[in-house]
Amino acid sequence: MPPMMPPGAPGSKGGPGNRHAALLTREKPKNIKGSLGKLLKYIGRSKYLFFTLLAVMLLITVLGLLAPMIQQIAIDCITPSEERSGVDKEKLIRTLILLAAVYGGSALMSYLQGRLSAKLSQVTVRTMRRDLFESLVHLPIRYIDNHSHGDLMSRMTNDVENISTTISQSIGSLISGVLTVIGTFVIMLTYSPLLTLISLSTIILTIIVSSKMTKYMKKYFVEQQVILGRINGHVEETVTGYRTVVAYSKEQDSIDAFRGMSDELRRTGIKAQIFGGMMGPLMNCISNFGFVLIAAFGGWFSIQGWITVGTIQAFILYSKQFSRPINEIANQYANIQTAIAGAERIFEVMEAEPEPGGGDKPFSADEVRGDIRFEGIDFGYVPEKQVLKGLDLWVKQGQKIAIVGATGSGKTTIVNLLTRFYDVDSGVITVDGTDITQIPMSELRRAIAIVLQDTVLFSGTIGENIRYGNSDATEEQMKAAAAKAYADEFIERLPDKYDTVLSEGGSNLSQGQRQLLSIARAVLADPKILILDEATSSVDTRTEMHIQSAMVALMKNRTSLIIAHRLSTIRDADKIVVIDHGRVAEAGSHEELIALRGSYYELYRTQFAGNRT
Repeated sequence: MPPMMPPGAPGSKGGPGNRHAALLTREKPKNIKGSLGKLLKYIGRSKYLFFTLLAVMLLITVLGLLAPMIQQIAIDCITPSEERSGVDKEKLIRTLILLAAVYGGSALMSYLQGRLSAKLSQVTVRTMRRDLFESLVHLPIRYIDNHSHGDLMSRMTNDVENISTTISQSIGSLISGVLTVIGTFVIMLTYSPLLTLISLSTIILTIIVSSKMTKYMKKYFVEQQVILGRINGHVEETVTGYRTVVAYSKEQDSIDAFRGMSDELRRTGIKAQIFGGMMGPLMNCISNFGFVLIAAFGGWFSIQGWITVGTIQAFILYSKQFSRPINEIANQYANIQTAIAGAERIFEVMEAEPEPGGGDKPFSADEVRGDIRFEGIDFGYVPEKQVLKGLDLWVKQGQKIAIVGATGSGKTTIVNLLTRFYDVDSGVITVDGTDITQIPMSELRRAIAIVLQDTVLFSGTIGENIRYGNSDATEEQMKAAAAKAYADEFIERLPDKYDTVLSEGGSNLSQGQRQLLSIARAVLADPKILILDEATSSVDTRTEMHIQSAMVALMKNRTSLIIAHRLSTIRDADKIVVIDHGRVAEAGSHEELIALRGSYYELYRTQFAGNRT
C-alpha cells in the first residue's frame, strides 16, 4: 500500500522535511576500505567464474613474462660474441617461431579474459541490483519519505552501471597487475639484483605521488555522485509534476535550478577528471625516468661485461612490465573511485534498517472483527514537532467513522499509524484488543484496504490494476467489483475494455476514472477495515452519489474510517470525530455536533457559506 504523506511529513510537498537533506549534509564518504571489501564479496559469489578468470590471467601473465626472455635470446642470437662472429640462424628461427606462438597465445587469452570479465561484471551487478531492489521494497516509509526518489533511482541505475563498467574493465588489470609485479620482480632479481634496486627506487616516488593525488580525487568523485543524484531527483520531480510546472509558468525556474546543479556538477566533474587524468601522465613520467636510469646503468654494466645486450633489452621490458600495473591502475583510478563511491551509496540503502515484520502473535486477517482503539497516542514526524498529542479514539466493530479537521491537524497521520507506515512515539493502537506491534505486518495490512486521494496505478492493464487488491480473483469477481465502484461504465466504452493498457501512472485516464479504479481495487480486496482518504474528491457530483450508495453496501458490517474535507459526504456517518491540534476535540453525530456549535459547526458553516479558506 502506498504511503499517505500529510503536510508537514518529511519529504511531503510543502512540508519542512527536505528530501535532499541527507545528500546535502554528507561531507565525506564512508569507509572506502569497507565498501571495497563488500564489493569484493559480491564478486566472490561467482567463484567458478572468478577462478577461471584468475587462471586465464595467470596464463596471460606467464606468457607476458616469457616474451622478454625469448626476445633476449633472439637478440643474443644476432649479437657477435667470443664463441661466434655471425648470426645463429637456426636458433633465431626457432626463437622467433616460439615468440610468435607466445604472442598468439597471449592474444587468444586476452580475448578470453575480456569475455570472462564482462560476464563476471554482469553476473555481479545482477546480484547487486537484485539485492538493492529487495532492500528498497522493504524500507520503512519514513526512509522513502526522507530521500529523493530520483536519488534512489540513481543508485539503482547510474551507480550500479558504474560498478559494472569498472569490474569489466578493471578486474582483469588488477589480477594481472598483482601476478605481473610478483613474477617480474623475481625474474628481475635473477637477471641483476643491482639493476632491480635501481628500478625499485622509482617506486617510492610513485607511492608518494599517488597518495597525494588520491587525497584530492576521493573528495571530488564522491561529490560528483551526490550531485548526480540531486539532478536525477530534480528531473524526476519536474517530469512527474510537469502539469503544475507549466500551470504556474515555472519552466524557466526549473531550467535555472537544473542549470545551477549542472554547473555544480560540471565544476566538480572537471576537478575530478583533472586529478584523475593527471594520475596516468605522472605515473608514466616516473616510469620513463626509471627507464632512463636502467638504460644508463645497464649500458655501463654491459661495457663492463657483466650483462649482455639482450639482457639489457629484457630488463628494460621487465621494468616496464613492473611499472605497467601501477600505471594502469592509476589511469583507471577515476573509474575505480566512481565505482567505490557508487558502492557506498548502494550499500547505504542495503544496510538501512528494513521495515519491521511486525509481531509473531497468531493473528489472521480473515478473522478480524474491526474493533480499533487509539490510547494515549503521541507522534511526530520530526521529534521537535508533535502532530498527535495524547490522542484517544475508539472505533467499534462495524462502525462508520468520519475524521474531519483543519489541514495539518493529524487526520491522515491516524491512518499512517494504524497501517504502521509509521510507529507511535508513545501509546498503544489495538485491533480487536491486540497491540498492532504484536501482529504480523502482512496480516495487519491484509485486513485493511485504502483508497487514497492521490490515486496510484501501475503499468499493466485495467484488469490487472483492479486485481491488485486480490490477485486470486476471478474475471467475474473483478468485473463485479468494477460495477460496484461504477467504473464499469467507462471501462466498457474503451476499445480494449479491461485489457486496456495504462500509460505511466494511468495518465491516459482522467483523474476521476483513476479514482474509480482505485475504489474498485478496494472493493475486490474485501477488507475487514476500509479507509477512505477523500476517495471521491475527483469525481463529479452525480458519480459521487452513485459511489456513496455503493459504499453503503461495501461498508456494511465493516469498520470504516473516512477522512473527509467535503462535509456533505459524511453526514450519515455513525460518528464524526473532529481532530484539532493533534487531539480529539469533538465526537458525535452530525446533528449532535451542529447543536454543540463547536469546531465542527464552524467548519460546516464555513463550507456551506462558501467561505472556504
